[in-house]
Amino acid sequence: MSQVIYWRRELPPLSEQIEGEHEVEADSPHVHYDYGTRDAMWGNCYGPLMEEAERRMIQEVLRLGGSCAHVLEEVVTAKTSDADATFWLHGRFRYVMFTHPKAEG
Repeated sequence: MSQVIYWRRELPPLSEQIEGEHEVEADSPHVHYDYGTRDAMWGNCYGPLMEEAERRMIQEVLRLGGSCAHVLEEVVTAKTSDADATFWLHGRFRYVMFTHPKAEG
């Protein structure tokens, strides 16, 4: 199976069996915080956050012996640190993991 992560409306193959629900969290890289460019900061952080989340989900699916995952929910929040003037995004992703059906015999 070449595709491991299926996002929201994408559906995994019907032949796969549900194993259970799981959740991973991921962070984007930290960028210098500038109040005037908040939208740009979000844009610069969102892509790397999604790449990290997908990497983490693939890692978990393989670790747990699954075949693929269907992401049901994502919650992305903006974080800041006044101590070092940085901004980043934190995401929590809930997904259902699937496994190949066991061969009967």
